[in-house]
Amino acid sequence: MNSLNSVLIDGNLTRDPKLSETPKGIPVCTFNVASNRFIKREEGRENEVSFFDVEAWSKLAENCAEYLKKGRGVRVVGRLKQDRWTDTEGKSHSRIKIVAEHVEFKPQFKGKNTEDEDQEREEVIEEKKAV
Repeated sequence: MNSLNSVLIDGNLTRDPKLSETPKGIPVCTFNVASNRFIKREEGRENEVSFFDVEAWSKLAENCAEYLKKGRGVRVVGRLKQDRWTDTEGKSHSRIKIVAEHVEFKPQFKGKNTEDEDQEREEVIEEKKAV
């Protein structure tokens, strides 16, 4: 029986996503998300920022690489995965990342929408439904 492993992150990309392929040709897209949390203190509000590495696979990876850019808002639903390795000096390392199962692209507002931007937004919605 699998244990529960689920995470939901809402934030903005800190840099453009990178698309690559495995040796078997499976697309994988990696990107980083910054998530802000505001904490009320006696002296005012304090901003706490957390940074998360995200990995998307297959068609979701292709969609993320095509539509996401630095600064774009996203909501990522996925699971945590721990990578472990030993370096050349024999020292053990580990890193935790989010493996995306669903990525919601937040709307971009740049003044009046053109017909092309409206069409692109509709295509994104349809592709998300297909995934």
